[in-house]
Amino acid sequence: MNDENTLWRTQTYALLARLLYSEPDQALLDNIAAVEVTEPESPMGQQWVKLIDAAKKADLVDVQQAFQTLFIGVTHGELIPYGSYYQTGFLMEEPLAELRTDLARLGLERQEDTSEPEDHIAAVCDVMRLILSAEGTPIVTADEFFQRHLSPWFKSFFEDLAKSKAAHFYSVLGQFCLKFTELESKLLSS
Repeated sequence: MNDENTLWRTQTYALLARLLYSEPDQALLDNIAAVEVTEPESPMGQQWVKLIDAAKKADLVDVQQAFQTLFIGVTHGELIPYGSYYQTGFLMEEPLAELRTDLARLGLERQEDTSEPEDHIAAVCDVMRLILSAEGTPIVTADEFFQRHLSPWFKSFFEDLAKSKAAHFYSVLGQFCLKFTELESKLLSS
């Protein structure tokens, strides 16, 4: 795996973690809109072009309200962004316990100032970012982590996000994530 590819994947996971953790501000939408796509004909390049276009056209207030609708809601959002929920139908189940075991092996633990369980979509993306940017070979490799903690549920979550009617931006983000994780699955299973 070349360093440029790993850097690109690391940055993509960082972006996904940020977009799925909290509502974007105008600076983030502007940064996405300013991305230059070097291979617009490639499958991922096409998704980047769509995401850039959605960021350019996005109304900040609409995107922020959509984030609230999708992920927060009154009792909960339209989407429940947790691995345990997508795998078992319930929160705080065995998939979360298994994730915590691997996080401990990596020397990672939940920060005290967060209320989200570790299997939140943004947290799992951030762990992938950390693994990919680690020096040397981590105890739990990117392939192992992806297969155990992302592969069983990511596609379903991103399909739901892609179907979202809350805001065009999040529908496009869901499509972007589907293509990205499809390519990750191929890369990490080879």
